[in-house]
Amino acid sequence: MSRHRFMIIFVLAALLLGSAGCAPAQPPPAKAEMRSTPPPWDAPRHAVANIDAAGLEHQPLDMIDNQRLLQLEVTIDGVPVTIPAFVGVDRLRALQGSAHTHDESGQVWLEGTEANTVTLGQFFTLWGVRFDAECLGAACGGVTVTADGAPVADPIGLVMASSSEIRVAGTS
Repeated sequence: MSRHRFMIIFVLAALLLGSAGCAPAQPPPAKAEMRSTPPPWDAPRHAVANIDAAGLEHQPLDMIDNQRLLQLEVTIDGVPVTIPAFVGVDRLRALQGSAHTHDESGQVWLEGTEANTVTLGQFFTLWGVRFDAECLGAACGGVTVTADGAPVADPIGLVMASSSEIRVAGTS
């Protein structure tokens, strides 16, 4: 049997086995965890669980409808906290939430049908970081949020699309 014919048979067998359901299945996502620890906080690997916990729809990675960008800055006791790449992105399943990051620049992408309604509280759920009126992760001495320089009375309910710059400051 020629080498060329062997390669064709090998490729066809691999395709048939893959289409017959013999390809490895995706592992079930771990339960969404809200971390109450000091930073750094990485992006959850199985983000689909965090997308569900935030009450957001699963969207394909190529979703670009209703696209917006905003800048998010997070500090604890005045020290900058890195917002990691792939918050809200489940690369294993090729899904994303309507708010997500592509890199560590602090830019948050808002895309899809929920881009106009996703809140800051939902973003921190996507990130898997405890965020409430008093705590940011392990820092529980208070949380201050400004949007475009103005104080925010309800940080958890802040609709992210209404601002171009959001600053979150936690104190220990």
